[in-house]
Amino acid sequence: MTRTELDLRERRAIEDMLNAKLPVSKIATEIGRHRSSVYREIKRNKFSDEELPHLNGYYGVNAHRCAVLRRARRRKLVQLPELRDAVISRLNEGWSPEQIAERLRFEGQSVTVSH
Repeated sequence: MTRTELDLRERRAIEDMLNAKLPVSKIATEIGRHRSSVYREIKRNKFSDEELPHLNGYYGVNAHRCAVLRRARRRKLVQLPELRDAVISRLNEGWSPEQIAERLRFEGQSVTVSH
């Protein structure tokens, strides 16, 4: 089974159904996802503000933006050209991904990669 992330349409549907006070299990059935995925989505991407507590809740657009930003943080080799060049040059020299990751850690680089 392949993992697919929720898209904006599904997040908006979750928001609408939560506003209609439907139970999470019913929401999950409606959008074709497992209920634990919906629970996790709501918990991970709900909006909360201490100064304006009446606005706390799940908003589909806000949840989608948070999820996109979270995924973008994982793309170090795209965002950091120096790191990408170092990894590519070592791969071309015959280093294994494990060797590259450990060497970056050993050298005390501020940004490391996973093999």
